[in-house]
Amino acid sequence: MELRARVNMMRCSHRLLCSLFLAAALFGVAAAATRRHDWDISYQFTSPDCVRKLAVTINGHTPGPTIRAVQGDTIVVNVKNSLLTENVAIHWHGIRQIGTPWADGTEGVTQCPILPGDTFAYTFVVDRPGTYMYHAHYGMQRSAGLNGMIVVEVAPGAAGDGEREPFRYDGEHTVLLNDWWHRSTYEQAAGLASVPMVWVGEPQSLLINGRGRFVNCSSSPATAASCNVTHPDCAPAVFAVVPGKTYRFRIASVTSLSALNFEIEGHEMTVVEADGHYVKPFVVKNLNIYSGETYSVLITADQDPNRNYWLASNVVSRKPATPTGTAVLAYYGGRRNSPRARPPTPPPAGPAWNDTAYRVRQSLATVAHPAHAVPPPPTSDRTILLLNTQNKIGGQIKWALNNVSFTLPHTPYLVAMKRGLLGAFDQRPPPETYAGAAAFDVYAVQGNPNATTSDAPYRLRFGSVVDVVLQNANMLAANSSETHPWHLHGHDFWVLGHGAGRFDPAVHPAAAYNLRDPIMKNTVAVHPFGWTAIRFRADNPGVWAFHCHIEAHFFMGMGIVFEEGVDRVGDLPPEIMGCGKTRGGH
Repeated sequence: MELRARVNMMRCSHRLLCSLFLAAALFGVAAAATRRHDWDISYQFTSPDCVRKLAVTINGHTPGPTIRAVQGDTIVVNVKNSLLTENVAIHWHGIRQIGTPWADGTEGVTQCPILPGDTFAYTFVVDRPGTYMYHAHYGMQRSAGLNGMIVVEVAPGAAGDGEREPFRYDGEHTVLLNDWWHRSTYEQAAGLASVPMVWVGEPQSLLINGRGRFVNCSSSPATAASCNVTHPDCAPAVFAVVPGKTYRFRIASVTSLSALNFEIEGHEMTVVEADGHYVKPFVVKNLNIYSGETYSVLITADQDPNRNYWLASNVVSRKPATPTGTAVLAYYGGRRNSPRARPPTPPPAGPAWNDTAYRVRQSLATVAHPAHAVPPPPTSDRTILLLNTQNKIGGQIKWALNNVSFTLPHTPYLVAMKRGLLGAFDQRPPPETYAGAAAFDVYAVQGNPNATTSDAPYRLRFGSVVDVVLQNANMLAANSSETHPWHLHGHDFWVLGHGAGRFDPAVHPAAAYNLRDPIMKNTVAVHPFGWTAIRFRADNPGVWAFHCHIEAHFFMGMGIVFEEGVDRVGDLPPEIMGCGKTRGGH
């Protein structure tokens, strides 16, 4: 039996011993280290796109520091909440939290939030090498700046015959992509909950490593007064390369709304990693990347070294109202080149924003590396078909799955289930399919837009194989459907297939599923008017969120929760309690 499965099936009576045993068993005691970080979360005035605004920062900065570790290391992040009037929770996106489900950092699911003035220590093992991220998972704080990257290197000797990874490179850069609004997250959330809804609109800027440029400082007197194009916070990020060398660019998107297309002017990119899994290499001019996804691409610095080149991010899938986000690729060694010199050409505009077929082709091209493919189970024990629709509840616009809009309980599921607090959430099983599934027209506006709310979890048999088919449909307005990136906590899943139109369970599994070399990921896009099928094994004891990674969409109900093997979870740390039915339980 696979070692990970045996570790998962253990019931650890002490959470620290469980984590240490896991690290030692998987990677060897000598190789594992403990890496400690002390973070003070506070509001600070920043000017990431040259416009002065309050942002949620880590030790005064946004984005926060990149966490670097080696496979098998234990990460300890001591978080102090200095926001004074806001709670905090931080999710370690892509880290599966095997043996430490309480460290997943999902308020309402795995923990009570960190109260103003309180401290909380997240302790977990990074069990797989790759490119990951972290971000707030309380309210809409991710949109306010609380985010950063995680880089996990291969453990020495873990790859056998000295082959650390199935590719080589001379240096690497990290690229964090984000979108940015000038209005506060309070205004955004209040607008989403209003009747009628007050939409904040498209982002003012796109940031690369927390830097961008708002192009219209004179748009209003207030903006003009707070905009300083010479502020060092908004100087473009610079990525240095040496002619002839090959570089790995680790790219992550923490956007709150925007699907992006990323390009390095004049340089082909070879995609080699997605969400911590090696990809069968393929070459692209530009890369579509959705919120919550990470990729590694290789480029060779083989262009004219006497000039610089643009890194560019552009909005796709939504009609763009935000200028191109830019940074600079700087060639060192060019005789007539300054590292910060603007490239002499306009930034790349990217592909057509509404070319869905182009983006689907890139999704289908992302398959597992032949030498690192993990074959999926040939069949599943259970299939959950989720119709994603835009609805109304009491006049409010909501998102729903199978006509149910998700709400978070006041008592975290993990705590409620371990302590037998049955009244903390709805005990009725949520729907596994939707009415009229055999004939539903995904291209039509729903005849009845009304939905209901629920916080009922999906309970999965431990060790079972689960298929989830995400079905996209038309929104409340005619001829409209959006891209939704879905993220699963606590697991990686196999991406079995993408398709257009209505999913047919009698046809598509045999005709369209890839069971040969599907890529494993933790976040995947569901394209407009289409479907995406995933498969995972419910073998990580805990309670795990599965939701659209667009901040506003999860806020408006686009998500569910899975429970599996909670009886196997060890003693919960008291620090995750203190809210809902555990109020006073710190």
